Amino acid sequence: MADQARNGVLFSDDPSPLSATAAWQAAQAWRCQFVADASHELRTPVAGLRVELEEALMHPEQTDLHELATRALRSVDRLESIVDDLLALASVRSGRTEQHEDVDLSDLVRRVLQRRSDRLPVRSRLTPGVIVRVAPLQIVRVINGLLDNAQRHATHGVRVEVHHDGAHAELVVIDDGKGVAKADRERIFEQFRRTDSARGRDQGGAGLGLAIAREIAVAHRGGLEVRETACGGACFTLRLPSLT
Repeated sequence: MADQARNGVLFSDDPSPLSATAAWQAAQAWRCQFVADASHELRTPVAGLRVELEEALMHPEQTDLHELATRALRSVDRLESIVDDLLALASVRSGRTEQHEDVDLSDLVRRVLQRRSDRLPVRSRLTPGVIVRVAPLQIVRVINGLLDNAQRHATHGVRVEVHHDGAHAELVVIDDGKGVAKADRERIFEQFRRTDSARGRDQGGAGLGLAIAREIAVAHRGGLEVRETACGGACFTLRLPSLT
């Protein structure tokens, strides 16, 4: 079988030393690129914070301490968000995960919706009894990530559905925004990817939200994809193996 690459890592059914070497080289190349991209993302808020503090030291009489602290905390919040994303991605890719449980996906989505306070209304159609075996906190992260993304880009509202599709459970999150260009529908799931629509870059983060969501889906033997709706918005579909 031909070698397959996912996020820069090569997977192969060929056990030969040559194939193993190629896989190792691909993994090393991915790690080097990941470190470079992560360093760049971390450097930006650090540089901004340094400028703020240096200017305050140079001109203390012109510095509003409350305003300075507010701006500094904003930079720290972004740093924390980036670090959290990096740790989450590293955890998923390493195979480390929490205990899996049998859960009703509709109940899980309903609980997430009840805890949120969104700027736009969310309509839901949640089929009961859609049971999946998952690491609940990881799937909650995916649900929140898809809802955050939809809220950022929606114009009037968001729709959420959970249902069966054959042997799979599907979570569908739909917004009425501008959608995702066909050329970007895979790119937005890449790490640190910036697109014209900014779909791949979560606000204040490092552009890892959708990449992490797909990694989690794949780790659960599922998938995550996006398509265009009839009205031109985006429709994200998380597919997981169903137990019912």
